[in-house]
Amino acid sequence: MSYSLIFTIAFAAALVAGLLVKFWLASRQVRHVALHRGAVPAAFAQTITLAAHQKAADYTIAKARFGLVEMAWSATLLLGWTLLGGLDALNKLLLAWIGGGMVQQLALLAAFAIIGGLLELPFTLWQTFRLEERFGFNKMTWKLWLADTLKSTLLGAVIGLPIAALILWLMGAAGQLWWLWAWGAWMGFNLLLMLIYPTFIAPLFNKFKPLDDPTLKERVTALMKRCGFAAKGLFVMDGSTRSAHANAYFTGFGASKRVVFYDTLLRQLNAGEVEAVLAHELGHFKHRHIVKRLVAMFALSLAGFALLGWVSTQVWFYTGLGVQPNMTAPNSALALLLFMVAVPVFGFFVAPLPARLSRKHEFEADAYAVAQTSGADLSAALLKLYQDNASTLTPDPVFVKFYYSHPPASERLARMT
Repeated sequence: MSYSLIFTIAFAAALVAGLLVKFWLASRQVRHVALHRGAVPAAFAQTITLAAHQKAADYTIAKARFGLVEMAWSATLLLGWTLLGGLDALNKLLLAWIGGGMVQQLALLAAFAIIGGLLELPFTLWQTFRLEERFGFNKMTWKLWLADTLKSTLLGAVIGLPIAALILWLMGAAGQLWWLWAWGAWMGFNLLLMLIYPTFIAPLFNKFKPLDDPTLKERVTALMKRCGFAAKGLFVMDGSTRSAHANAYFTGFGASKRVVFYDTLLRQLNAGEVEAVLAHELGHFKHRHIVKRLVAMFALSLAGFALLGWVSTQVWFYTGLGVQPNMTAPNSALALLLFMVAVPVFGFFVAPLPARLSRKHEFEADAYAVAQTSGADLSAALLKLYQDNASTLTPDPVFVKFYYSHPPASERLARMT
């Protein structure tokens, strides 16, 4: 049996197995949430109304069912691009039209992204304008959606094409260790994005204004001073123009760090609760979670580039995924695309590991917030956010272990009492 056939079988088996596991997990989630829809859990009976609990259950079930259809469609597209010859046909078409070289390779990357985006567009629109609209979360107009889409596309081209061209050039010109140079360029690019995102990219999509509540500003500034955290500014983002969901986050890197509050968050929480939420985010800073995640990203991406450096020279890698490598033109773009679609298929099975680590980090950040502020305020804030975001209080335990990056409300609140 050839290596190509072995890889084809392994890829198809992983794809089918992953799809079956995803369907099983989603089905468990739907059944478990539906089973507990009729009554608010005893721990929340005094704080969450039955109507809010049932809205969260219905929202969770609707998202899970929508996800089942989306998963099936994504798997079909993946098969179409790979084993059914879609990417191979697109590559040959562009070779015949443009010829080999850098322009053809960039055109292949761009065409793949555009076609893939168009094929998944109906699901994006349905989720935004039907599912989110049904539960009262969508605040985006068609005009705003179109503007965001155009800006995202242009931004992707302006930022993505140059780094793609650099990596493609390195793949052809930097020798056997090209992947090491490409990894360095990729990491530098990501760090640069973190630096410029708050100032140049985020304002293209949202409006940011300085926090003007003097009482809250004083409390937040005092908290950051106690925690040894320096930020360039405190800002309020007009999140309500797109969604009713609420959040707060840190963004930027080094001297460009800033604290951002959704305007929806400030409307839903009082000053003490906002301070507690921010203390939780500062807990991530204090425990160096962000640095640890950056280091992990550096290490995983290095391993990924090294693996890409090897498989890009193996004919079975291309033929096993339904593509005939070019004989008279570079295969760098083909290798990149095949690697990007194949790795998630195999990587899905280790997803519970980073999810578990993320939940551990959330518990640590909660503990830090309770030590720095009021545990009662943090508990109240979490309950309000769970309720306002229609997050179910009764998720399936197995689904949680596989997917949840944040612990369920019951587990988080139990550790605060």
